[in-house]
Amino acid sequence: MEHKIRDHFNDPAGLESLYRSDRKGFRLAFFRVLPEIEDQPLADFWKARLDAEQENSVSPDVSSWDIFALLIAAISAGILIKAPELFGFNKELTLFYERNTALIVFFGLTFYTFLLKEIRNTKQIAFTALVFLISAVYVNFLLAGNESHSVNLAYIHLPLMLWCLYGLVFTDFDLGSKSRRIEYIRHNGDLAVMGAIVLIAGGLMTGITLGLFSAIEVDIEKFYVEYIVIWGLVSAPIVVSFILQKYPLITSRIAPVIARVFSPLVLLTLIIYLGSIIFSGKDPYNDREFLLVFNLLLLGVMAIIIFSVPETSVARRQRFNEFILLGLALLTLIIDLVALSAIIYRLGEFGFSPNRTVVLGSNLLIFGNMLLVLIDLFNVVFGKMDIRKVEQTIAAYVPLYLGWTVFVVFVLPWVFGLR
Repeated sequence: MEHKIRDHFNDPAGLESLYRSDRKGFRLAFFRVLPEIEDQPLADFWKARLDAEQENSVSPDVSSWDIFALLIAAISAGILIKAPELFGFNKELTLFYERNTALIVFFGLTFYTFLLKEIRNTKQIAFTALVFLISAVYVNFLLAGNESHSVNLAYIHLPLMLWCLYGLVFTDFDLGSKSRRIEYIRHNGDLAVMGAIVLIAGGLMTGITLGLFSAIEVDIEKFYVEYIVIWGLVSAPIVVSFILQKYPLITSRIAPVIARVFSPLVLLTLIIYLGSIIFSGKDPYNDREFLLVFNLLLLGVMAIIIFSVPETSVARRQRFNEFILLGLALLTLIIDLVALSAIIYRLGEFGFSPNRTVVLGSNLLIFGNMLLVLIDLFNVVFGKMDIRKVEQTIAAYVPLYLGWTVFVVFVLPWVFGLR
């Protein structure tokens, strides 16, 4: 929607048509692009109009189709996650969940998006269904029974590949639009924030429910966990997506605040942690577990930067936030350099293995991404570059991550002979 508003901003009739086609989506997208267009007279008109309508609005525009799409997607995800038990194949449930939970979650989200957008393009539907089918057959039959590091890495990277597929559907298969990719990245940031709130609320509800039934000596824990909790967990992302679509102003105000508050805390924690490493005697060169933690830290900080930049660009310029992001990018690059040197050292000592190959490739990808982001943020802070250029850099890099995940999932297990 954001790129459509930009394209039609000098076309009043086109803007009105966009607004009538999706009022909630238009409102959310408009306030996100407002910093880019706020100096134009038409922006003031639409801002006043949308603000007035919001004040007079008492409830979101939820149609019967919206409710149907939500229910059918949530029910489908729930049936799939409980399929082994429903059809009597309840052996090795743990393995089933390990291999298929991410597949089912992204299937539910993708299915919901197809229903919500009322996508009827046969080629798009067939392509998406084929990817999910191939992925399901691959992880449950071709790789089943092969306990190896390369297979485990394929399981770990499959959700990242499906995340890219979901993004393709979310952006209406607009492969060349960086603005749509940025919109998708923002959506994931909002999804994470609201998802955490929903999960906390669900956890409180579970505790209260079990406590109430325990007080009257009725044991419902097994049933509640197996059917309510598990079903709820795979359905939660669909519910959160529904909230984001129908209550856009809530998340559009929460996410930027979270980004502004959380980023400085992460930077401070990271500085203290890196300082503590010097005195702890730990090093990633000889401690394999510590190297793993180091890489997880790297991924976490990189994710914070990627999701914080779009939220920062929505708000009016605040140099403090830009300095924080620059500091985070610099520290991330330092962490990545240390991790890369440790990986190269371990490769020289022990040779190539599936784990070391994937860690090396992932760190090289992250290094390239963070180097470009650092250069852009430096130009934003000390030059005249707009922070939206950083968004463009992040969006342009996404296909490289997709290519890498496809390699790890479908090629790596065979390169190392499923060992």
